[in-house]
Amino acid sequence: MSETLRPDICVIGAGSGGLTVAAAAASFGVEVVLVEKGKMGGDCLNYGCVPSKALIAAGKHAHAIREAPSFGVNAGVVAVDYRKVHDHIHSVIGAIAPNDSVERFTALGVKVIKEAARFTDPDTVVAGDYEIKARRFVVATGSSAFVPPIPGLDGVGYLTNETLFDRTEKADHLIVIGGGPIGMEMAQAHRRLGSDVTVIEGLKALGKDDPELVAVVLDRIRAEGIAVLEGATVTAVEKAGEAGVRVTVETGQSETTVDGSHILVATGRKANVEGLGLDAAGIDHDRAGIKVGPDLRSSNRRVYAIGDVAGGLQFTHVAGYHAGLVVQQILFRLPAKENRDILPWVTFTDPELAHVGLGEEAARARGGDIHVLRWPYAENDRAQAEGKTAGLIKMITDKKGRILGVSIVGAGAGDMINMWALAITNRMKLSDVRGFVPAYPTMGEIGKRAAISFYAPMTRKPIVRRAIGWLRRFG
Repeated sequence: MSETLRPDICVIGAGSGGLTVAAAAASFGVEVVLVEKGKMGGDCLNYGCVPSKALIAAGKHAHAIREAPSFGVNAGVVAVDYRKVHDHIHSVIGAIAPNDSVERFTALGVKVIKEAARFTDPDTVVAGDYEIKARRFVVATGSSAFVPPIPGLDGVGYLTNETLFDRTEKADHLIVIGGGPIGMEMAQAHRRLGSDVTVIEGLKALGKDDPELVAVVLDRIRAEGIAVLEGATVTAVEKAGEAGVRVTVETGQSETTVDGSHILVATGRKANVEGLGLDAAGIDHDRAGIKVGPDLRSSNRRVYAIGDVAGGLQFTHVAGYHAGLVVQQILFRLPAKENRDILPWVTFTDPELAHVGLGEEAARARGGDIHVLRWPYAENDRAQAEGKTAGLIKMITDKKGRILGVSIVGAGAGDMINMWALAITNRMKLSDVRGFVPAYPTMGEIGKRAAISFYAPMTRKPIVRRAIGWLRRFG
């Protein structure tokens, strides 16, 4: 016989967003039930951000050894022990896992139920032997890899982000289907660890970012020996030999084949809505996820959706941001709305590619006069010392100097973008940046230099020069 629970909040999904809601509500003494059918920590900890960045770190170390002779240092030929790379990845997951564990959340006062959750009506969720009738529900079930219906794909044992990090041996030739952030990050990391790599992208690689900055990334990736096929459609996959795979690709009017040892499918994500009983709860949804308003509320007023399942930007920090907005509404009855203009994102290739706010195209589409400011890494002293001169910062402002968007490609771009996310969140102008003093020599100086360039035309205005001349008369 099932037990009925009547908590204040029921959270479905123990990824970044769900855990944040549960922890925040419990810290205020609110009764919370957290339901998770899979691993605590969700996709980010177990299959996404954490293991991928650990793999990228291993690749960076290998690449640094190869680059060392240009600095007068010779460490010899790179030798990669892929078993130890695997162990490094899983040790990082293991170090972080206790923060997301059942034990930690139980200690916080959260009741954790390790079962699948399903709505049976607008007010009720069933999970195992429990029937949960909460005042509010938060769906935070995330997303999973989208696998397109390519003929023959099911017969070759392809990889996704959920299986990639279990490998203990190097892939001789990795074929990556999909040239988005995940595909390009994993392509470069595997190349640096010794694999041949081919990326096949139907449209443009990294197509959601500024083409001017993307070109810098693709130049580096191709220079490292990765083949990137753009505007290419995969029409068939089949086995080749005893352990190989063959991918048939159409590019324009021609057809070719690519032979490899492994296939990684990185063609995007799909919202995890299956099996949740959303129709029974009166929750509108489609292939993109649960339909929500700017306040993240669904068509069922008791139910919010956050993170990837809400159908917007699919990043861990966005799920955390959503969690804060929902907690504000549920606990304090204060209005809150999502503002996507303040949300940064980073692609962790080398060089890194980071963005926040409006890009040039989006800013022009909104109308009004804009200014586009740039400053190259090559004009930065620290970048010269480090040999990291590829890249630039690109800043979009209105005619009064209010910062609308910033994109950076280059070393450390992911860390640098945080300052500009703060500036855009607080609607700052370049006049606010003009007075800030960056430490020398740091790569972050490129932002200050770009900001100052906004005022360069003033130095050439006759009226300004006459004013300076007049002031000089007073000694």
